[in-house]
Amino acid sequence: MNRTLEPELMDDPEQARIYAQADFEQENQGFVDRFRDYFPDFSEGHVFDLGCGPGDIPIRFARLFPSCRITGVDASAPMVRLAEATARKAGLSDRMTFRCERFQDLAGVSVADAAISNSLLHHVPNPLQFWHKLRLAVKPGSPVLVMDLLRPDSPEDAQAIVDRYASDAPDILRKDFYNSLLAAFTEDEIGAQLARMNLTRLLIDVIDDRHWVVGGIIH
Repeated sequence: MNRTLEPELMDDPEQARIYAQADFEQENQGFVDRFRDYFPDFSEGHVFDLGCGPGDIPIRFARLFPSCRITGVDASAPMVRLAEATARKAGLSDRMTFRCERFQDLAGVSVADAAISNSLLHHVPNPLQFWHKLRLAVKPGSPVLVMDLLRPDSPEDAQAIVDRYASDAPDILRKDFYNSLLAAFTEDEIGAQLARMNLTRLLIDVIDDRHWVVGGIIH
């Protein structure tokens, strides 16, 4: 099945609100726990979250790493407003900054001590832009962890995954999930992207039937 692009931004306030209310606790906590397991020596510094959405992952990250300062970047204004409100409610605004900005426009080179990203890449028309910016954003020797959806073999398989994991979700969330699966990349495509960007030291792991993870140290 060929990739089918979806909109790059989730900029409808109602859509963003429903996404923020969805239960991604298992995936999101698993993501930050995986960062800790991959990089046991990491404990402090400035961390970028590219495509931070409504802020759940950076907040979990901030709680797990109390000596870190986190900058969340997302081009969706409704998402950034939700993230800022959630950080204030969690009492973490002093260590967290959210910027409404496309990751492609992010200024600065070798700024961060680590970078994370979850579920951004499938929104990006040109994935090489993402890997290029990720490499530029962090200092040499910095850990990075990226997770996203894995494209199924067919639309029918995509629908089966939606039915399996989101049977009780609102229709708008089920539709978004389905479209995101169609817009996602395969393991082979991710491997080819990393090869083209000379990032082959980063390792790919397919962790379940709908997610892949790329992690490692940027040199």
